Amino acid sequence: MSMTETKHDGQVVAIAGPVIDVQFPRGYLPELNSAIEFDIEVNGKTTTVLAEVAQQLGDSRVRAVCLKPTDGLRRGTKVRDTG
Repeated sequence: MSMTETKHDGQVVAIAGPVIDVQFPRGYLPELNSAIEFDIEVNGKTTTVLAEVAQQLGDSRVRAVCLKPTDGLRRGTKVRDTG
């Protein structure tokens, strides 16, 4: 599945189990408790994973908690803000 890039797309910069840090374009941060999503491929199957924004870290970064396993997730994965 390909993703269309928008001005509100970010990318994963850190992964710690179900917790991810995501960098967004300068001057943009998703709202707290909002949903962000990304696609990962495991064993040839693409899955969309939702994550809830739990903290705004500043410098256009947020920390989010994933609602599904993050197996196969890598730094640099594109993330979409659903808001």
